[in-house]
Amino acid sequence: MDLSSIAGLVMGFVAVGVGMVLKGVHPSSLANPAAILIIIVGTIAAVAIATPLNELKNFPKLLGIIFTGSKFMSASEAIEKILEFAEMARREGLLVLEARIQEESDPFLVRGLQLLVDGVDSDQLSESMEADIAAMENRHNANANIFTQAGTYAPTLGVLGAVLGLIAALGNMEDVEALGHAIAAAFVATLLGIFTGYVLWLPMSNKLKQKSKQEVLVRTIVMEGIVGICRGMNPRMLRDNLSNYIAASARESSS
Repeated sequence: MDLSSIAGLVMGFVAVGVGMVLKGVHPSSLANPAAILIIIVGTIAAVAIATPLNELKNFPKLLGIIFTGSKFMSASEAIEKILEFAEMARREGLLVLEARIQEESDPFLVRGLQLLVDGVDSDQLSESMEADIAAMENRHNANANIFTQAGTYAPTLGVLGAVLGLIAALGNMEDVEALGHAIAAAFVATLLGIFTGYVLWLPMSNKLKQKSKQEVLVRTIVMEGIVGICRGMNPRMLRDNLSNYIAASARESSS
């Protein structure tokens, strides 16, 4: 489980809920079917219009990725695995790696090892694996864009809901008390739009982008490691080269 996603979601709801109570707003005021319809269904409709169906159908799977832990190797695990392969290849030759291919579950690693064992030269190997990484990045960007669009549309639809509520409220000016309740209800749509946009959808988009960067880093390490093995690089030198990726990643995260 991705504890940061779950904790952030819980804290978001608690912060807004407790804040409402402290401001004297009863949580039952959020039970506004019209506002919920405009924000939730309106956001879904806008995203559906903007997104191809073959990408939109990934939405449930993407939610699972956001709230579950990473299923791919960590960068340090990838380095250790590559160095193990490098030592084996140095002692017994590249063909010994063929027996290990069936033991690996990562399809990118398996494909790279298979190309290595098949005798593909280092330049072609690098080009092929780089193309795989680029294709994966494009898929990930398209997936994250679904949530980015939802985060963009929801607050605007909240303003639309508030305007519609105010139109209805101003049509009944003679009853001051009813007018006050109607105006308060109108702004529920704005609240829901801003909350879903900036506490749910946009943070979820950023989480997908961060997970994508982590996977790209791991795949880059795997690619550079397999290319290094193909070129006969010394395992000690290979370790130094691959460790630079972890150091660079740490520097980026701390900056």
